[in-house]
Amino acid sequence: MSASETLLVTGAAGFIGARFVESCNARGVQVVSVDRKDAFTTRPEHARLDFGDVLDLEELEGWLSAPRRELAGIVHMGAISATTELDEALLTRFNVDYSKMVWGAARRLGVPCVYASSAAVYGDGGLGFDDADALVPRLRPLNPYGESKRRFDLWALEEAAAGRTPPAWAGFRFFNVYGFGERHKGGMASVVLHGYDQAKAKGEIRLFESHRAGIAHGHQSRDFVDVSDGIEAMWFALKKPAMSGIYNVGTGKARTFLDLAKAVFSALDTPQQIVFVPTPEAIRERYQYFTEAKMDRLRALGFAKKPVGLEDGVDWYVRRLEAGRG
Repeated sequence: MSASETLLVTGAAGFIGARFVESCNARGVQVVSVDRKDAFTTRPEHARLDFGDVLDLEELEGWLSAPRRELAGIVHMGAISATTELDEALLTRFNVDYSKMVWGAARRLGVPCVYASSAAVYGDGGLGFDDADALVPRLRPLNPYGESKRRFDLWALEEAAAGRTPPAWAGFRFFNVYGFGERHKGGMASVVLHGYDQAKAKGEIRLFESHRAGIAHGHQSRDFVDVSDGIEAMWFALKKPAMSGIYNVGTGKARTFLDLAKAVFSALDTPQQIVFVPTPEAIRERYQYFTEAKMDRLRALGFAKKPVGLEDGVDWYVRRLEAGRG
């Protein structure tokens, strides 16, 4: 992809979207950025980013329908990402129907489309974490957010089977992504950021107790993935014309929340003080105790980036927070 080409990025003021725009700036690639317009001006971490032409998300459909739009590709990161969102109509509007509109535009313009799915589609992991297409109809997410992502994945696969796709497309099931630029997510930000804030304020990190037999407190596990790994996967897809499908993005290795908390304390060079608190009743039945990306499909296509290790990623992130840039 040359510097003269332009990418459309939705969710550009969000966590992963903004980091992708940052990577475009570093590569000299022009962008058209889509999000709520006020999100571009109210977040201090955006001060040094060049978002190019900025569109409100409600303006995008009209903008795309204008004649002679020339784009090199669409990176669709825009979505309601709160796992606690229970308004199914709202999730359908923004996570399913809006995504269908973006997909249709990529197909009409004849450009690649990369979109964000989620590891939330795997639910409690009873069927494993294999990104094989045949499993999608059987997956049972634990919350409406995960179900909205599964519904779009299923629709995309049905469109692909019917031959109605952009020339290349990739859906990425991001596992537990952490990194710079997520503070605006509030309660949905990673435990790395929450742990850092707690350690700085009170010298302790609070983790949820386990409410499942056989799993000790703090041994709930996730595939924690540094945001830079996700960005590299997206560039890999954009540069690989024949790539089409839905792929996991993780490290392939689950780590415990206890490991994560210890990594934060180590990065801060302060004594470890971990306190366990009950998991809130409101989310207890929908809580995932284990996730681990199976990375075989993406690796088989040639994606060879070595994932950032948890301790290294947390250390880098904490240093950026300490410098006042997080």
